[in-house]
Amino acid sequence: MKVTFRETALEEIFTSRTTKESKYKTFCKNKKLVDGYQRAVSAMYQVECTDQLKEFSFLHYEKLRHRNGVQSSVRVCNGFIERLIFTENADGIEVELIEIDKTHYGNKK
Repeated sequence: MKVTFRETALEEIFTSRTTKESKYKTFCKNKKLVDGYQRAVSAMYQVECTDQLKEFSFLHYEKLRHRNGVQSSVRVCNGFIERLIFTENADGIEVELIEIDKTHYGNKK
């Protein structure tokens, strides 16, 4: 499937494992998160349609109900709450952002 990136920083993280974007600085410092991100995006390249992402159980693929019905998410890495938000369209997938939200899924830390 064709995968495009909304921000150049997301593409930099995928190709070179680092970025100068301050928004993702702490994300890039964690090797497990970067490895998980690369694995998730690689899985997106392999599938023909987004429904096939369900076959990769480690991704925890889900359509987001409260975001216009066209956005979906996958978990970047097991044991972490960071998610990769993307939009599904006729051309393929557009990776939008990595959601780094400490309160997601009721995390009380």
